[in-house]
Amino acid sequence: MGPAPLGGLTRHTHSRAPYHRGMPDDFWGNAIFSVTPTIVIGLIFWFAMRAIIRADRAERETHAQVEAEERARIARQHAEKAGADPHE
Repeated sequence: MGPAPLGGLTRHTHSRAPYHRGMPDDFWGNAIFSVTPTIVIGLIFWFAMRAIIRADRAERETHAQVEAEERARIARQHAEKAGADPHE
């Protein structure tokens, strides 16, 4: 007989190469196995972007509040100075 096909594997064993272990053979199992990493990475990205946007929104609100307080304080100081007698 001549050399065995596929590097020593017989015709009956080459369909089950070692790298196929753990992967589903049916269509739906394979489809879910293929799509799951994409969905998981997409969800991680979505949660990360959501957290960033919410943090930015909270920071902008806090900054606006501090700025409003500073403007009110400065306006109050100017009002006190305007009410003071300049000849004293």
